Order: sequence, then C-alpha cells, then structure tokens
Amino acid sequence: MDADDIRRSLEGGGLRCTPQRYAVMAFLMSHQGHPTAAEIFEAVNRADPRSSRATTYNNLRDLVRAGLVREVAAEGRAARFDATGMRHHHFICDRCGNVEDIEWFNVPRPASRSLGKRVLRQSELILRGLCTTCAARRATR
Repeated sequence: MDADDIRRSLEGGGLRCTPQRYAVMAFLMSHQGHPTAAEIFEAVNRADPRSSRATTYNNLRDLVRAGLVREVAAEGRAARFDATGMRHHHFICDRCGNVEDIEWFNVPRPASRSLGKRVLRQSELILRGLCTTCAARRATR
C-alpha cells in the first residue's frame, strides 16, 4: 500500500490524515505480525520522536473504531493490532502469546430465535492453544 492508498483509507474511514495517524497506519500496513500498542509507539517514535504515547494510543483507538485496524485481545496479555485487509481468524498461543492469522472460514450462525437476539454480523473467531513451537517443546518433556 502506498502513501496515497493509506491517505484514502484513513479518509474513507472518516479520519483526518494527520502525520501521527499516517505513521501508525503505515507501520501496521507494513508489519507482518501483530504488534502491541507499545511496539507500535516505539517504532513510530523512532521515526518521529514528536509522537507521544498518548497520541499513538488514541490513534489506535480511532483506527479500530473506524474499522481500519482490528484489535486482537489476548486474555492476560497486551492487546495486539492487525491492519491486514483480508478477513481472517486468529490463533493465540497460551504459552508464548504469539498471534497467528488463520484463513477465514464461515462459522455457522445460530438461529437468531434460539438466542433471543438479532445477529447482525459475524466476527472473527479466536482459537487458543499451543503454537507449533510450544507444542513441540511440551511433547519432548
């Protein structure tokens, strides 16, 4: 994604393209993993020391609310952020905290009547367990 794509993405999400917001979005678009807010702040701050921690965290909140970035919450660990445009699920390792993308598949939606609620959309599925590395380590013990 080039600079114009990032600007259009921000504006399409109803957000102004400030230098700090652009830096956060550009970092997330170029990052393969799922960084924490602290990791994003450190990377953005290395490029532009004028960016404060509060500004970075506020921009992340705004990007999540605009639907441009997803927050992957891991119980007991720092939330991680993902700007991958393609729909996908996540796997979180309970031992090392690694977050991996999993190919999207449709999960059957329960009948709204059985829930007594009205289901409007399907969200991502988060699977938890041991990643390949941690599972192999456990098997050799």
